[in-house]
Amino acid sequence: MTWSLRILLMVLLLLAFIPATAWFFFPWYAELLIGRALEGKPFRIEFSGLGRPGFSGVGFHSMKAVFTTPPDGCSDAATYTLSLTNGLLSWDFKNRDISAVPSLIPKVFDATFIVEADSINVKQDPEAFNFGDRKPRISAVIEVSRKKGLNLKLKPLSAFYNIQGATVTREKLRLEDVNFKVRLAAAEHWQQRIDTLRVAKLFSDGNQLSVRNFRALFGSKRDPQKPCTLLLTHCSVDLFNWKASAQRIEYDIKEKRSRCNLSLAEIPFAELPGLNGGGSKTPFATGRISSFIPVEFQDSTVLVRNAFVIADKGTKIIFYTKEKQALLSFDLGGRELLNNLNARITLKNRNNKFSGLAMNDLSSAMLGGTISSTPILFSPSSQVTTFTLKLKNIKALDRVRLHGDFKGSLKGPVSGTIPLSIGKTGFSIRNAHVQSSGGGTVTIAPPSKQQSTSERIFGSQKQDAEYSIQEPDLLLNRSFRGGTSLRFALKNMVRKNDGGEMQLISPKGTISLWHNSKNPDLASLSDFSADIFGGSVTLHHLEYDMKTKEGETELQLNNIPLQKLLDLQGTKKLYATGSVKGSIPVKMKNNVFAISDGGMQAEQSGQIIYATTPEERAAANQGLRTTYEALSNFLYMQLVSSIDMAPDGKSAITIKLKGSNPDFQGGRPIELNLNVEQNLLDLMRTLSISSNVDQIITEKALKMHKK
Repeated sequence: MTWSLRILLMVLLLLAFIPATAWFFFPWYAELLIGRALEGKPFRIEFSGLGRPGFSGVGFHSMKAVFTTPPDGCSDAATYTLSLTNGLLSWDFKNRDISAVPSLIPKVFDATFIVEADSINVKQDPEAFNFGDRKPRISAVIEVSRKKGLNLKLKPLSAFYNIQGATVTREKLRLEDVNFKVRLAAAEHWQQRIDTLRVAKLFSDGNQLSVRNFRALFGSKRDPQKPCTLLLTHCSVDLFNWKASAQRIEYDIKEKRSRCNLSLAEIPFAELPGLNGGGSKTPFATGRISSFIPVEFQDSTVLVRNAFVIADKGTKIIFYTKEKQALLSFDLGGRELLNNLNARITLKNRNNKFSGLAMNDLSSAMLGGTISSTPILFSPSSQVTTFTLKLKNIKALDRVRLHGDFKGSLKGPVSGTIPLSIGKTGFSIRNAHVQSSGGGTVTIAPPSKQQSTSERIFGSQKQDAEYSIQEPDLLLNRSFRGGTSLRFALKNMVRKNDGGEMQLISPKGTISLWHNSKNPDLASLSDFSADIFGGSVTLHHLEYDMKTKEGETELQLNNIPLQKLLDLQGTKKLYATGSVKGSIPVKMKNNVFAISDGGMQAEQSGQIIYATTPEERAAANQGLRTTYEALSNFLYMQLVSSIDMAPDGKSAITIKLKGSNPDFQGGRPIELNLNVEQNLLDLMRTLSISSNVDQIITEKALKMHKK
């Protein structure tokens, strides 16, 4: 073989060996080439497990890119570490050399690099957030220019990454199923184009929050007037089961503070926590509410400023009887329920774990008045959260509506304090004190019973009763099990019906409900007292079974002026001094009363005058004229009365009077025994003498004179 042929073969072998050697040793010198290409750049790239390249790509076990953003007027310098595992780097070259003479390696060409991997992770140092995604696909276009020899200059032109189902964590907050299209280009100064950001789920300390499906438009271009503010627009989120929205959310990078105006539209009132307790047929709450809540978040503190809540027409809270009939409702609709609502909420952490929250400065205008609260401290480890609500001049009575057998109207502002304890099993109230300078009228109208023929012809007395109250003062207690006691005091209460009017001055007492677990229908009234007719009435204890409608008690009467009892019956000829006291046993069943062995007696001696006109005396015979004289100035030493009343109202009253008239027959002793039988329709009529008492006295006097 000639030398020229040998030399040619050696050259050919060398030409074949050099690329093969370069391909074989590529994993060892590739990082050196990349390092030289990135020399002077603010980032570096490291590979592990780099494979040998094919015609269009090369695989790797892991790739780490580290780059640092310089400090600016908004944020300090930060280092980001991007890690990819089990990936493939593929490329495509496009010649941009416009010279007339082609070359093996163009002077300028675009290289499109596509990275696909099993996972990607991005961390920030100082640690602020951590980003993770599965099966990422990132593409970048880089302009490559050849300087001298094989020295290359790289110039990034654009990058694209379609984020799908990623996870972002920051301290104890984790966002899951994050979706966003990253589009960056040098021609647009590397500003992110506006695109839709979606977050499906949010977690705090491993617990899923009732905040889902966050959606917003985001782009990195900033307002020159607010260079440190990132802006999200057209935001919406599912909060519990409601749709909340915000036109814009601003995040100040420098101050690390977020601001937004959160709107909640037409939320079903019954879906609020604690209000869905009545069932579908007896909803505890009805209607819808809307709210506008300006929120500011910074350093684990949420500030609410000048928020307001509007209740739509028909929004109310309803209370029911045991038979599931509406009894009372509290109407909230038709106006702003809350306005100028303010609060400061601070999230607490201990040992890098969420330990609770503190709510301070909670206050709001409400229904013409104000409501505020003492600090509220909530901890997951605590069984009970305790705080006190303060009410001032809230016009709540105006919104009370009565149903069923009740009707009426209430007015006036309400003020007071309500200490609340909220636990996992419910809530309790301890010594809540609520009072009002107003009052109102309540009418109780039970269903009419079927009338007899005579009642339809001649009429019958109605059972309707009207109660007027003034200046209620209430002390409320409630246990976690539901046992409730209400200590009440009123300026006065007036009861009116067809039988007349009865006024109680300063009535007070304690009502207890649901204290007896064996018989929850048992209610009690204790320590009741009131001034009546210048005297007083007291009731030590009454237990009433709301299911069987049965109860029994004893009324104590003291210092009741006798003249007041006579005036109650409209007598015109009898005048009396002195006062009486007594004990009235009362049994109740099915809304009617019965009295057995009740009695009253005079507390001291007194005077009874049976007045007649000169014409009456002139027309009377001698015997009747004598009776008139005996009773014209009757000084009684003893007055005793017994009272019995059947459930149908039929009553028997006996009255014994002993005394004398100093102007009649030398003041000899006189004794009168009166028996009165009549139908009494309410309790106070049983405490008095019948409306025809003057006629009865006349008849008794005539009989005594004949003897």
